Amino acid sequence: MNDFVAPPIDWAAVSPVLIVLAAGVLGVLLEAFVPEKARRTTQLTLTLAALAGSLVAVGLLWDRVQENALSVVGGSYLLTPFGLGVQAVIGVCALLGVLVVAERTTTGQDAFAPAAAAVPGTAYEDETRRAGLQQTEIYPLLLFSTGGMLLFPATDDLIVMFVALEVLSLPLYVLCATARRRRLLSQEAAFKYFVLGAFASALFVFGIALVYGFAGTVRLQGVVQVLADPSVSPLGSMPALVVVGLLLVLSGLLFKIGAAPLHAWTPDVYQGAPTPITGFMAACTKAAAMGALVRVLFTLANGLDPATRHDVEVALWAVAILTMLIGTVVGAVQTDVKRLLAYSAIAHAGFLLVGVVGMDEAGSRAVLFYLLAYGLASVGAFAVVTLVRERTVSGDDPGDGATGTVPDDGVVLGEATRLAQWAGLGRKAPWLTAAFSLFLLSMAGIPLTAGFVAKFGVFSAAVEAGAWPLALLGVLASAVSVFFYVRVIVLMVLTPPPGGEQGTAPAGAASSGTTASDQQGGGTATVTGAATRTLVSRTVVTVVGSRGPAAFAIAVCAVGVLLLGILPAGALDLVGQAAQFRP
Repeated sequence: MNDFVAPPIDWAAVSPVLIVLAAGVLGVLLEAFVPEKARRTTQLTLTLAALAGSLVAVGLLWDRVQENALSVVGGSYLLTPFGLGVQAVIGVCALLGVLVVAERTTTGQDAFAPAAAAVPGTAYEDETRRAGLQQTEIYPLLLFSTGGMLLFPATDDLIVMFVALEVLSLPLYVLCATARRRRLLSQEAAFKYFVLGAFASALFVFGIALVYGFAGTVRLQGVVQVLADPSVSPLGSMPALVVVGLLLVLSGLLFKIGAAPLHAWTPDVYQGAPTPITGFMAACTKAAAMGALVRVLFTLANGLDPATRHDVEVALWAVAILTMLIGTVVGAVQTDVKRLLAYSAIAHAGFLLVGVVGMDEAGSRAVLFYLLAYGLASVGAFAVVTLVRERTVSGDDPGDGATGTVPDDGVVLGEATRLAQWAGLGRKAPWLTAAFSLFLLSMAGIPLTAGFVAKFGVFSAAVEAGAWPLALLGVLASAVSVFFYVRVIVLMVLTPPPGGEQGTAPAGAASSGTTASDQQGGGTATVTGAATRTLVSRTVVTVVGSRGPAAFAIAVCAVGVLLLGILPAGALDLVGQAAQFRP
């Protein structure tokens, strides 16, 4: 006789996650049954509707969670005000990130390869490009990843947390390899992310095993009870075992937020992945991982004895200092805008860790606001990068040093990510430059932006917890980071564009009837006759027009950054309500 009794499940409590995951499953079915012409529109509509529905579900649960935490299946899903707040941040950033993913620009192309599985440079890849195939599978993958992110900070079970980690990570490994251009770089980034991610997952699982060996349970509340009374532990009093296990679990979480010394994947993956996916990862993955890390730390802190808690705090201090140091110092010498933003993300991970060293409510409140402010700035910044492109132009060079006619041949290439290419961008696209400057100033923590309020919050939380030396180091690191943010703004606004024609072959470089390849810009120079007049092709920087989604996302992010900086009271009240932990 089967004595199993199915546990009651509060489906409303799980609705923010279920809506997104169910939409992901439906998206897979749409790939099989919806005609190709309508597939992209259908998938995009479904994705946006699912994310909006998830946000509505979060709003409906807000007052209910304030009264009492919602526990489903004995804590496997434990929705606290803080977990719900993190889900709200993830939902907002994911919704804006999907808008950037949906952007096709005036070129009619999105950022994704027509067939991601094709070997770069093969005839098959050329055929798929000529056929105009579209990679609509990215939308179900984004939904599955977002579902894992929503589950990550809302569970009290370390095994369920590991499952959420894999659900959010596996789609990202695939998405990082789907760039339309620079295919080899994209696939290399995906492979590095996968290998290092698997290593971090192994650390996470091994840490869970050690914690279970000490406490006989993988529920965080159960571990706290054993820590309070070690006599009930299967192994007796062995605090070193749980400390090592906790540090390994935290290592897996620190990898996802890009904290040192587990940060090495961040610059390469941010640079090689499709830029819309980079923005999505920078905002949403960091929010989810930081929410899970805060949940683990703050829950177990209630059961740690003073000596063990001190050991954990020392480890957090070391990681925060090293992360801020690497992010600011190495970021200051970057010459690629995506790598610069990657090291900026590393530095911000350090600033977030400064806010959590006290393991108190002030820290959780500061972290929530910081995640929202940084998420808006990141999505907006990478959306701007998607619109700054390289373009080939061609014309004739008289051969006497004069400038010939250089008409646009309409060939738009990938993003112009070298910082030198951004010189004088303010003259070509003043509004886009203003938005990007606003995002950079927010990341730098300049007053009247969301970043200033966010950094003030995490540093104040550290001071309240007695970690004022760490807060002081954070202020100094933040001051250093201003250098490379302002450097980009000066380059765009005050530096004139290069006077010379980039990638132009010199006159007379090719003899009659021959062709010379231009190694710098990818252009060619062909003599059209016996005279010295030369047909030249060169690469310039252009700003492609948005068809709506990316421009809307940039505008919303810019308005959000300004409002959170000028009128932060409403958002601070909401994060104050969310910054609570209840068993």
